[in-house]
Amino acid sequence: MPKRLVALPRTEGMQFDIVSYGRRGPGVPSHFSAAQIDQIQRTVSRVPEVVVKVSGGGRDAGGVLAHLKYIDRHGKLPIETDDGRALEGRDAAEAVATDWNLDLSVSHHRPKPAEGQKDTRSKLVHNIVLSMPGQTPPHAVLAAAKRFARENFALQYRYAMVLHTDQAHPHVHLVVKAEHEFEPRKRLHIRKATLRLWREQFAACLREEGVAANATPRPQRGRLEPAKKDPIHHRLRATAAFRKLSEPDKAARRPPVASSFMRRKVEAIGKELQQGRWKEETGKRRMASIREKVVDDWAATAASLRRQGREALSQEVERFVQRMPAVQTEKERIARGLVEILAKGRRPPERGRDD
Repeated sequence: MPKRLVALPRTEGMQFDIVSYGRRGPGVPSHFSAAQIDQIQRTVSRVPEVVVKVSGGGRDAGGVLAHLKYIDRHGKLPIETDDGRALEGRDAAEAVATDWNLDLSVSHHRPKPAEGQKDTRSKLVHNIVLSMPGQTPPHAVLAAAKRFARENFALQYRYAMVLHTDQAHPHVHLVVKAEHEFEPRKRLHIRKATLRLWREQFAACLREEGVAANATPRPQRGRLEPAKKDPIHHRLRATAAFRKLSEPDKAARRPPVASSFMRRKVEAIGKELQQGRWKEETGKRRMASIREKVVDDWAATAASLRRQGREALSQEVERFVQRMPAVQTEKERIARGLVEILAKGRRPPERGRDD
């Protein structure tokens, strides 16, 4: 592999984490640095948040090749590699898989489990998605993704990426080889703390490209509901987008397949309301406890800012907390929506079928 100049990984991190999913950290500092104040300002101003998620990973060479073909749309999109090449054409995915010598990985030769059994084989690669909401320039997202990958994986783990612009927001599919290039026994392990750090780094890379981007935990922003799994999220988003279309456009398109999981949940909640047997979710108390810690730490942050002479920002923090939505479970939100629909004399929207 040719020698390359790379930047060292970032070490400063966010440095300011008011609360980490309800677990108390070292506390709010008595004096904020300029970087920490910038982070607070971005958060209370609701600067768009980056998304960094692991969407899976191939456990054999065939699975890796299939994913590479999927993200390059079978040769229609260029694959950007870690050695600076942009491979195009129907053979691009095969070229990457061959170059990575996946067939020499130890886990590649472990037998595939029988149907119905859990696949415990180690991943050959990790599939990662880097994205930014809103109308972010695609070239900026790709440039930030390249910088992020170079600083985290260059000369350690092979990687390749493809930019997608076919959805409302541009995003990059990043495939990273799990086995270290020079130390086969050293593998890339992705934990929750890893993802939090990667979000901060990717946001910093976007800011260097001139894009306003932030990375803060959901509870710190007042969002306590758990993130939905990808298939459910995609189907809900497609259904919501279809409902916003004009009637002629709806008639010209095929309705998206709705989520059967969400349909069953809505039906069960509707039945509880009809029978007068409402059951509060056990997670409500935990959500309330997390919110209490978040509010307390934001209050301490506002007080610390006021002592530093940052009165305007302190007031912004207080307004930010006041505008946080009430603690509400998904079940409660669905129930309220059903009650509002019935009160207006309308039928609940058609959820479609899962065929």
